[in-house]
Amino acid sequence: MTGDLPLMHVEDVPLPGRASRFDYESYDPGRHLLFIAHLGDSEVVVFDTVASRVVARIPGISAVHGVLVVPELSRVYASATGTNEIVAIDERTLRIIARAPGGVYPDGMAYAPDARKLYVSDERGETETVIDVPGNRRIATIPLDGEAGNSQYDPVSRHIFVNVQTRRQLVEIDPGSNTIVSLTDLPGAKGNHGLLIDPASRLAFIACEDNNRLLVLDMRTMMVIAAFDVGGDPDVLAFDPAMHMVYVAGEAGVVSMFRVGASRVAKIGEGHVGPNAHVVGVDAATHRSYFPLKDVDGHPVLRIMAPR
Repeated sequence: MTGDLPLMHVEDVPLPGRASRFDYESYDPGRHLLFIAHLGDSEVVVFDTVASRVVARIPGISAVHGVLVVPELSRVYASATGTNEIVAIDERTLRIIARAPGGVYPDGMAYAPDARKLYVSDERGETETVIDVPGNRRIATIPLDGEAGNSQYDPVSRHIFVNVQTRRQLVEIDPGSNTIVSLTDLPGAKGNHGLLIDPASRLAFIACEDNNRLLVLDMRTMMVIAAFDVGGDPDVLAFDPAMHMVYVAGEAGVVSMFRVGASRVAKIGEGHVGPNAHVVGVDAATHRSYFPLKDVDGHPVLRIMAPR
């Protein structure tokens, strides 16, 4: 199953609902809760990683794509692409508490803690939607002049970065003013959708779904310093900071792994994890990785892996 990946299969845990598409997931290490967007069933599945079981299902989030837990707020956000809303969920009660407009096709999200704002990639609307978190309301729409990929917060610059995949650029936004402060061209990019920032190494990892490449960007110089081939249609990225490992999950079911060293990034393995294994999340304490799979023998499962 894993090819030359440095991973072993721990278990498959049945997930509820139909054998339909999953999208993003987000992990709260303090509560040991993994929030999984079950897009095809329009609900968020809540999985307890200690008990290794599903503990809740949060329905009524139409065609849910993105999900982001903000532990310090005890809040979970989900992008309901079916109704073009951002849905706020109380993490303590696991109940929906608010809804706000999310643009035309809300997808990935990032939270800027100092500004207390949520930034949402409006993929088809070609904008970044800004949500005031205390008030749970949209307060700004930032034109990107291209299709929005994933958004990420950088705690060093305290800025938001978003892929603009049709322009092959990375856009930097200042949350204080909600203005674009830089545009970085990405040589070698085609469909730059997935994005992950490692603040310790000052590197950004950019997954390009249209040419199956991973770009490594030095955030000190804003230059692409490396590029790698990865599995087909790369989508979601995850990082294990203790092991300095990057996971790249793709629609073809292939996962590519990289080690982040002091002077370079090296590919350490690649293999097939499961059908449509395009979503990955990592528990940095146990180093286990979690892949929601829509259809294994006709049923959805959460495939759990661990380093060998």
